[in-house]
Amino acid sequence: MQRVLFVCLGNICRSPLAEGIAKAYIQKHSLQIECESCGTSSFHEGEHPCPNSIKVAKQHGIDISMQHSRPINPQDFENFDYIVALDESNRADLLSMGVMYEKITKLGNYGYRGEDVPDPYFFNGFEGFERVFSMIESCVHELLKKIQQQATGK
Repeated sequence: MQRVLFVCLGNICRSPLAEGIAKAYIQKHSLQIECESCGTSSFHEGEHPCPNSIKVAKQHGIDISMQHSRPINPQDFENFDYIVALDESNRADLLSMGVMYEKITKLGNYGYRGEDVPDPYFFNGFEGFERVFSMIESCVHELLKKIQQQATGK
């Protein structure tokens, strides 16, 4: 079973969306993949995802309301096969923390030419959350397809 960890800064908007989207896709396609999310910081430890992330996920039939933010920990570098940063800043933070560089990648490398998934708070209003959801959904689906192809050799 492959394990994927999605990582952003606070684990309240982008990485919870990635986790929720991935879990929905995994369930729909009966894949042997597990996933979680976390943040590079402990700013929001224990908090639920932000209201707009919960709202946009719900509009797409995904419930992330019961997730809780947690910071990355040293065991994560051992326990996960893929550690997926949502942007370059998160990737740099991860690289400075761990020694398993080959596990660390960026979500935008899967269908978005290496682009960062922007923080939705940098946009005006709810539109940013819709835009970020669409980008994350596309990239997560590509990532999971690649993981499944590697696992099955197809």
